Amino acid sequence: MKKRDFLKSAAAIAGATAVSPLAAAISPSRPVTSATDRPSAGGDDKPKQKVALKKSLGFGMVKEELSLTDKCKLLRDLGFDGVELNSPVDIPLAEILEAKAKSGIELPTVVNKDHWKNPLSDPNPDVRRKCIDSVAKSLQEVRAMGGDTVLVVPGVVNEKVSYEQAYITAQQSIRELIPFAEETGMQIALENVWNNFLLSPVEAKRFVDEINHPLVGWYFDIGNILRYGWPEQWIRTLNRRIMKLHIKEFSRELMNTKGLWEGFKVDLLKGDNNWPVVMQAVGEINHQGGWLTAEVPGGDRNHLRQISTQMDEIISYL
Repeated sequence: MKKRDFLKSAAAIAGATAVSPLAAAISPSRPVTSATDRPSAGGDDKPKQKVALKKSLGFGMVKEELSLTDKCKLLRDLGFDGVELNSPVDIPLAEILEAKAKSGIELPTVVNKDHWKNPLSDPNPDVRRKCIDSVAKSLQEVRAMGGDTVLVVPGVVNEKVSYEQAYITAQQSIRELIPFAEETGMQIALENVWNNFLLSPVEAKRFVDEINHPLVGWYFDIGNILRYGWPEQWIRTLNRRIMKLHIKEFSRELMNTKGLWEGFKVDLLKGDNNWPVVMQAVGEINHQGGWLTAEVPGGDRNHLRQISTQMDEIISYL
C-alpha cells in the first residue's frame, strides 16, 4: 500500500472509532483525566480540600413523642448536625425555622415527596407538571431553611413506561426545572432508587452530563446500589456529579434467602458495604457535598444514639 493510501485508510478507521455507539455510550462529556473527574496525582501542585462530612438523618426516624423543637434538640444532643425533611412540608415553615434557631440543627436537604406518585417520566404531561410544580416548591422551601439541595427521583420504568421513553421524558422534565433551580440557587440531586431506571454508573453519569447544568447532579445512596453493584465503583464514576450522600446497609444474603426487601434489615456496619473501601472512594473524588445522611429504620433516643455512633465509625474511614 502506498503511503498516501495508508494514511487515508488510517484516518478513516480513526474516524469510525470515534463515533462508534459503544464509544459514545461510555465516553464522558469531559476527559476522565481532567481535574474535575479525577483527584490530582501526588506530584500535582494543586491543593486538595479536606473532605469533611456532617451527620444528618431523616426526620421520620425520630420516634420519640416530642415537639418539633425538642426533637431537633434531641438530635443535636445525640451528635447529629442536621435533619432531612420531606417537602413540600406539612409543618408551617415558621415553626421549622423556630426549631432550627432554638436547637442549632441544620436543614441542608429536603426530599421531594411527590416524585413517586407523579413521576417526572410519566407519559401524561399533566402528571409531570404536578411533580415539576412540587419540586419547584421544594427548591423554594430548602432555600428558606438555609439548605442547598432537593432530592428527586428522576423517573420510573414499568410495564406502561418504557426505558427509552422514561429517559427522554425525565430529562425534559428536569430541564423544565432548571429555571427554578437557577432562581433559587438550589441543587436538584437525583437519587438512585429501585425504579428500574439508570441501572449502571456509566449511564447515570451520562444522564446528568447530557442535561449539562451545574445545579443538576446525584444524591448517591450507598446502600441502594448493593442490589446492582458496588458503591465504590459508582462513586468513582459519578465523581464530581455527587452532590450529597445517603447511607443505609444491605445484605445480599438476606435478599437471596428471605426476599428482596429483607436485604435492608441489617444494622449499619453489619451488611455488605465495605465501608473502608467506600469511604476511600469518597476521599479519592474529593467529595465536597458536606453531608452524610442516614436513611434507616428509626427509633427512640437509644436507637438513634447507636446510629450516630455507627456513622462516626463510617466517617472515620475517610
